[in-house]
Amino acid sequence: MVLPAPAPTVEVVVKQPVAAADGIRDAVASKSGSAGEVVNTLDELALQIGSTRVSLWDLLVVLIVIALVITAAWFTSRMARRVLGRMTRLDQTQELLAEKVISLFVWGVAILVGIDVLGVDLTAFAVFSGAFGLAIGFGLQKTFGNLIAGIILLLDKSIKPGDVIAIADQSGQSTFGQIRRIGIRAVSLTTRDQKEYLIPNENLMVNQVENWSYSSKNVRIQVPVGVAYSSDIGQAEKLMLEAARSAKRVLQVPPPTVWMDSFGDSSVNFVIHCWIQDPEEGVGNVRSEVLKKLWWLFKENDVEIPFPQRDLNLRDSEAFRTLLDALERDRRLDASEISNSPASGEDRTAG
Repeated sequence: MVLPAPAPTVEVVVKQPVAAADGIRDAVASKSGSAGEVVNTLDELALQIGSTRVSLWDLLVVLIVIALVITAAWFTSRMARRVLGRMTRLDQTQELLAEKVISLFVWGVAILVGIDVLGVDLTAFAVFSGAFGLAIGFGLQKTFGNLIAGIILLLDKSIKPGDVIAIADQSGQSTFGQIRRIGIRAVSLTTRDQKEYLIPNENLMVNQVENWSYSSKNVRIQVPVGVAYSSDIGQAEKLMLEAARSAKRVLQVPPPTVWMDSFGDSSVNFVIHCWIQDPEEGVGNVRSEVLKKLWWLFKENDVEIPFPQRDLNLRDSEAFRTLLDALERDRRLDASEISNSPASGEDRTAG
């Protein structure tokens, strides 16, 4: 009689995704019995998915290691920034670029060290790796794009901290401001009224940017001025140049110039061109200083500043004469009513 072969026994191997948790648990248990009991209690509260077992103790160890790794990486990045700040050979752009590269390197090493310390079995997450990687790819696409764009901006130095650039706000009006810092995601731009714009780095890469201080910080300001047709144009031009030269921030080289722009309805229009080299301090205050000085110079030299004037010409026609006759009849009627009123009769009697 042939006996059936015994059925093979299947041995279930339970995988521990965090290998470091077992070593830390044994070390704690060997040092203190009460602490070991607490750790064993936390380890018994576990959830098993297939052959993978994840306990509350594993999660606690992961959180502690992550906190330590983040703290160490933050302190290392901070120390690196201080060391770079003391190096006088690097300009502001090179220093910022070095900070970004060092930060990326430090955080990359921190992540690898954390995985190695935990002894995480990455094969446990193989089921979710495809979907997780796809989600991260779509979710962080803009973030990585802004990061690479910021590094490129620092490498070619087309936009750097301290530059003055012109942008358009949400209403479409153009404004300007100074770049304070270039971050991982966005550029911080502060305007003269202390409004701070956070512009994504990628936008500055793909859109046209008006940089007032890319190759030179000299910026030309235009001040429109109008004088009456009866004024002495030569004298008016001299006074305009004098007002421009008297402004503190206006450069003498290149010198201010005055151009006749057009013949307007009520004035001869000029434009004063003057240069400054500190646009981050504003341009409206320079224009105001020039105009205020010019106001007093025009007053002292009898140069008229015109205002709109219109001559009204009425053409003679049949309808116009009819209107005048109607107005005259109404005027006579009102005068007769006033003369025949009781009040006027009392006045005559009293007289």
